[in-house]
Amino acid sequence: MSTDRSATARDRRARRREHADYTGGVYGSMLAASVVIGAGALGSFPRLEMVLLLLLTGLVFWVAHVHAQLFGARLAQQHGLDRGTVLSVCREEWPIVEAAVPPAVAVAVSPLLGLDVSGAVWLALSVAVAGQVGWSLAAARRAGASARLMALSAAVNLVLGLLIILFKIVLTH
Repeated sequence: MSTDRSATARDRRARRREHADYTGGVYGSMLAASVVIGAGALGSFPRLEMVLLLLLTGLVFWVAHVHAQLFGARLAQQHGLDRGTVLSVCREEWPIVEAAVPPAVAVAVSPLLGLDVSGAVWLALSVAVAGQVGWSLAAARRAGASARLMALSAAVNLVLGLLIILFKIVLTH
């Protein structure tokens, strides 16, 4: 019996992965890059504050997206809200939070790399932009895009990420 349940659970996870939408990851990576840029002066524990700011901002935006999906689109279309629908929407929007984790980890491990706070910020920003490009490639691939469209998607997201970096350079100098 437990073997049947575990096989069923594996099947459900495989179906979710098959239908996964990574656009939230692209958005979340861009959000993380923006958080890093907009963090400004941090207090006595800048690395910890940056990690918390990244993760908590990701969570807040995730809740906002879940809320918008559940109470905007779903109720406007007269669909009822049951536990399964709520959990499904929470899972669909989770890549927003996942995208904040790599930049937060980059900040957390930056002392091990000998980076000062400024170096940690640049590392986190680079990781966020790389994540943005990676998520866009995953989304394009999942959508069955051609290699050319995948390259275009990656290029557009790289340009957007580089714009965020340019804004940091211009606004801090």
